[in-house]
Amino acid sequence: MDEEKLEAFRQLLQEKLDGLLKEAERTVAGMTDAKEAFPDPTDRAAMESDRNFLLRIRDRERKLISKIREALERIDEGEYGICESCGVDISDKRLTARPVTTLCIDCKKRQEASEKARGK
Repeated sequence: MDEEKLEAFRQLLQEKLDGLLKEAERTVAGMTDAKEAFPDPTDRAAMESDRNFLLRIRDRERKLISKIREALERIDEGEYGICESCGVDISDKRLTARPVTTLCIDCKKRQEASEKARGK
């Protein structure tokens, strides 16, 4: 992959990472600043449910942050865009759709078929 494309993917990944980190900071600040007192148990339950949902989203984002950092490391090491299973170049189209991917589309299809066969 040429340097221009690598730099474009690096910028895309870095922007996504920065956005996710800002959202995480906002969530932490919102939860630590909140001094809500709900006399009604139903209101409190609704607030707890909303908070639980938000924390589940942030947990998924935490995992994505880890994948983004790994992708940035692969760019630095010159391994970005190369399938970790078969060693072929991952298409630009696939990398644009899923910049953190480590598998080409064929290997990903085989992996998903294998998981489906095992019942996962």
